[in-house]
Formats: sequence, structure tokens, C-alpha cells
Amino acid sequence: MVSIKGGRKRVVTGAVSTLTAGLALGAFALSGTADGATDGAAAAGGPRVKPTVVLEHGAFADGSSWNGVIADLRADGYPVVAAANPLRGPASDAAALRTVLDHIEGPKILVGHSYGGSVISEAAAGDPDVKALVYVAAFLPAPGETALELTGKFPGSTLPDALDPVTYRQADGSTATDLYIQQEKFRHQFAADVPAGQAALMAAEQRPIAQAALEEKATVAAWKTKPSWDIVTTEDLNIPAAVQRFMAQRAHARTTEVAASHSVAVSHPHLVADVIERAARATAR
Repeated sequence: MVSIKGGRKRVVTGAVSTLTAGLALGAFALSGTADGATDGAAAAGGPRVKPTVVLEHGAFADGSSWNGVIADLRADGYPVVAAANPLRGPASDAAALRTVLDHIEGPKILVGHSYGGSVISEAAAGDPDVKALVYVAAFLPAPGETALELTGKFPGSTLPDALDPVTYRQADGSTATDLYIQQEKFRHQFAADVPAGQAALMAAEQRPIAQAALEEKATVAAWKTKPSWDIVTTEDLNIPAAVQRFMAQRAHARTTEVAASHSVAVSHPHLVADVIERAARATAR
């Protein structure tokens, strides 16, 4: 396991024997053969093709939460797509993500933040082009588990008291509830290590998650058959570090711990990008 404390410098950890360790708004990368998409080190059959990195945001966020990560990955020659997550439920959201994956040729690395981890765990199942999974302060549910159940497995989450539920009527006449974080509590709860002005923008722009999505049981876990990496955030008030460690250990994920809030992709983009690139190099063919 690698442990990182604070800092904004880019971290490149290299091989560690004990490691338990914007293309979103543009056209999709249809293959890994775009400019700079080879890793420069020729394999036996020629230069390796860099995989497309597909980023899945979680609740209370959107694709812009990956901006710093995208900048690093693109600078290093990786094609990137930040998919829009409907935040309606793991099964339907995974189906939406699979339409994106089916549109991208070649090898892929899936990255999920928070609830996005539940989505990539389902979307990647049975897809041979997905070479690795990277979980960023994320859920790694086993079949039959829910995000809500996992959140409460160990103490430490203060999310319930920070929520702002909004109930609405659906087209069939039934009611449903969307969950936001109260804007005045957003920074403390979700992004304590993000500059105040940026956190205020994130609070205003947050996308809600359906309450039902957090109560929906997982049906498959791609981490059981695909190599996984996990970034555990030790200052997280949404998903307690103890919960994250439990899931990472169960998945035999290569784990990096960092003293960061739930918004680690915003506060520590270089670290997140480095872990993603480590996964890409380790699974290159």
C-alpha cells in the first residue's frame, strides 16, 4: 500500500512490492491511435496502443470534476472520455455507460468516483476490452449489496445530515426523491480540501442522485475478475476510510491512501492521474 499525505505535486510511486495498492465535451476517442496514443516503448509487435481512459463521476458531481485528471492524462498521450452519469440506478446507469464503451474501439481503463464505482463494477462485466478498473473514493459493491448499506458498514459518514431531499412526481403519477447536498454544507461534507470559491461552484453545479439508486442492489462485480486499483481517502466524510479499505481489501485492489476529502480528483488530480496511468501500464499488452 502507498500512503500519500497532502501536497499538490505530481506523485509517481513506481513499482512497489508491497503495493496493495476535455474529451468529455468533444468527440469520443474512437480508438487508441490518436496523436500521442502510443507509449513510445516498442513491444515485440510494435508500439503499444495506449488505452482510452473512461471516467465515470459519482453523485453530487459532474464530468467537470475530472478536469485536472483529464489534463494530466491527455498531456501524457492518453485518449480520455468523461461519461455523463445519469445517477438513476446502478443497472440503468451501467447500461448507459456500456453504450459509451461500445462506441470506443480498443482497450479501455474504467475509472469510477464514489457511486460511479458501483456503475463501472457492473458496466465492465464481461467486456474483454476493459483491462483494468480504478476506484477513486468509490464503492466496490458485491452482488446483493447497496451503496447505502456499505456507507453505514462502519461509522464515520456524516452525509445523511447534510442531504437536501427533493421529492417530485413522475410521469406515471408515482413520487420519487432526488438527493442533493445542502449548499452551505457542501464544502465541509464533500470538498473540504478544495478552495472555497471552487467548492462553492461545485455546490451550485452539483447533480442529484436518485435516492433509489443508493438502495438498489448490485447484481455483478467486475472487480472479481479484472485487476483493480483503489484510491482510499482518509479524510472522507461521505464514504468512511474504513469502508473503503474493507472494499479494497476484499477486491485485492492495489491501494493508495491519501489524506484527502471525497473530492480527491479535484484536490489531488495529479495523484489520481498517476494511479490511472499505473493501471494502464500494468495491464498493457
